Amino acid sequence: MKKISLAIFTSLTVASSLFGATLSKEIKNSSLVVYNSNLGLVHEERDLELNTADTSIIYRGVASSVQTDSINVEISPNVTLYSQQYRFDSLTQAKLLEAHIGKKVEVRLLKNRNEFKIITATLLSHSGAKALVKTLDYKIITVKSDDIMFEHIPDTLITKPSLVWNIKTHKDTKTTMKLDYLISQISFKSNYILNIDESSANLTGWVSINNRSGKKFEQTKLSLLAGDIQKKQMRPQRVYKNMRAVSIMSDAPQLKEQSFEGYHFYTIPFDVNLANNETTQIKFIQENNISIERLYSVMLSNPLYLRGEQKSDVNQFIAFKGLDIPLPKGDIRIYSQLEGQTILLGGNSIKHTPKNSAIKLKTGTNFDLKVSQKTTKRGDRDGWFNVDVEYTVLNSADTNKTLEILVPFNTHQDSKVNTDETYTFTKGNLVTFSIKLEANSTKKFNVNYESKK
Repeated sequence: MKKISLAIFTSLTVASSLFGATLSKEIKNSSLVVYNSNLGLVHEERDLELNTADTSIIYRGVASSVQTDSINVEISPNVTLYSQQYRFDSLTQAKLLEAHIGKKVEVRLLKNRNEFKIITATLLSHSGAKALVKTLDYKIITVKSDDIMFEHIPDTLITKPSLVWNIKTHKDTKTTMKLDYLISQISFKSNYILNIDESSANLTGWVSINNRSGKKFEQTKLSLLAGDIQKKQMRPQRVYKNMRAVSIMSDAPQLKEQSFEGYHFYTIPFDVNLANNETTQIKFIQENNISIERLYSVMLSNPLYLRGEQKSDVNQFIAFKGLDIPLPKGDIRIYSQLEGQTILLGGNSIKHTPKNSAIKLKTGTNFDLKVSQKTTKRGDRDGWFNVDVEYTVLNSADTNKTLEILVPFNTHQDSKVNTDETYTFTKGNLVTFSIKLEANSTKKFNVNYESKK
């Protein structure tokens, strides 16, 4: 049998005894629900055998970020649970020595300058670098702690994050142990790529699972819950029924999605492996041939506060009607092609977006569209203001554009807007102009505003 030397720490053999209880290493029906709020819900099942002499169950391999007050365990009505502990013994020389006091160990002793001999002894005590042992011929000697070797790690040391239950078994039992618990330091984020051409776009969605929970997940059913939950009121719930398919690749398995209690629940259609301290990306949306339009908009100053002349850049947007699927919040990048070369047009983010909701994405400011505004006359009096504003709109592009101009205005019953240009009110207090511009042209128009201050 291999020995363990703390001076040459090469291998560890973990004892399999579980204080009489036999808990299978194989995990069945493993599932994980990940929230986009640094939270995950783990479900695992293991075969368990107990007899009436058993007093403890050790469940090894839980995540180190387990929230112990969230643990929901189901064993058998034949078993009474008295208490529960979270145990994780970080393996150190001192802990190994402490666990072997009164037990047989092997000690490496220097026989001569270049040769060692191995003796068997009982460990009596230790204090840092030195230890006392009693040899088989009853001699008590002092040795270096580094020269003590161990055959295995005692059951009293639990070297993986584990849950320990103190129990009483009323009769011999074979059952399935089911365990649910919440973990932290795991989250997911949606990322989208929008590839656009002249009038349509393709949308690809990726979900990135960032696992720092202190546990790896192997061949696990993975689900995602999109929405901002109230954590203190969160109770573990698993959802398996009434799923509907969301189209991804025609030859690929289908992502399942359903609305659930005001959130949206997605199930990845295949078992996944999530390593600890890694980020895993999974493709979950592919929508092609989406009709798009380009919008141009500028927010100007309230005429009450406008003094002199101001120039403004024009924001540009890509907009499309809502899809028939909900989109979890995330970042979105917009690309296009120019003579076969991929060009990044801008980046944005979306909030949790219900299905069939219109989406408007800002890509940046437009190089060719400029707007200036200046006061040409003021006739303010006590409690009222009256101002004439001239707007100048420049389109240096070789194509026609339609520009939305938004002007905040303090509207009252006696407020007045006088202009030859057509306008509407949007969002209550925004005077909104829709200006059609010919290619390589400039347009000017005047507006008189009158209102209480």
